[in-house]
Amino acid sequence: MVDTVSSLATRLHEVLVEFLTKGPAVAGTRGLHDLVARAAALGPDGAWLAASGRASLGELACAQGDAELAILHFEAAVAGGFNDCVALHAAVLVPLHQDPRFRALYERMRITQADLDEFFWLHREMRITVREAQDASVDNIGRLDTGVSLLPQAPMPTREPNTLGVLITRIDLAAVQTALQQAAVKAEFQRSAGNTSLSLIDDSWDYPRARIDAWHADELETRRQQAAEARAFVERPGAGTTLIPCPPLGSIGYPA
Repeated sequence: MVDTVSSLATRLHEVLVEFLTKGPAVAGTRGLHDLVARAAALGPDGAWLAASGRASLGELACAQGDAELAILHFEAAVAGGFNDCVALHAAVLVPLHQDPRFRALYERMRITQADLDEFFWLHREMRITVREAQDASVDNIGRLDTGVSLLPQAPMPTREPNTLGVLITRIDLAAVQTALQQAAVKAEFQRSAGNTSLSLIDDSWDYPRARIDAWHADELETRRQQAAEARAFVERPGAGTTLIPCPPLGSIGYPA
């Protein structure tokens, strides 16, 4: 099968989901290195995909304490179009901020105000999605019904970005959403199957309580779905579309 930008974007999503669900120690880095090589073979069209893989490898290297390798990966990522200055303010990457090489590559990035607005939204949504998944997991403890609650998620922005780096972070968010939803669905099916089995063998099964739990779960899911839809990205009128330097390193607070 011949690689295309579309097929490799799908593959990148799969690799990132595997990282998030299995952890780097199990998933390894072969998938990212393979993605980088295949995207590079597409030439300029695939540069942003190769940059995405490089940025992920850079973050992993930094998390493992290898600053030298991290900087090499980020230099290649920026050269390929990576410009997510918000991501570079995540706590795991702060130790790199004092390195002159990292500061130099950061200063080479260019962005538009409209894209910067979306970067903030994308990273904020990642954090919200994680919190929502944690809250849903707690809310589902002890439920006696057999219903399965999904994990509502905000829609992905559909605006035409000014820079291809935005597409990288959209895939990052999509991977987080997919990984959390897969985990939630798996846990929900296990709970539902367990309750079904127990209700068949336990003559004292509390069916009235199960009906109340089902009603309460449906209500919570509806509220979460409405909240997710309300969080949809809305482009700010008049947001600049001219390329400008990124905000100074250290001046951005990573979304809480």
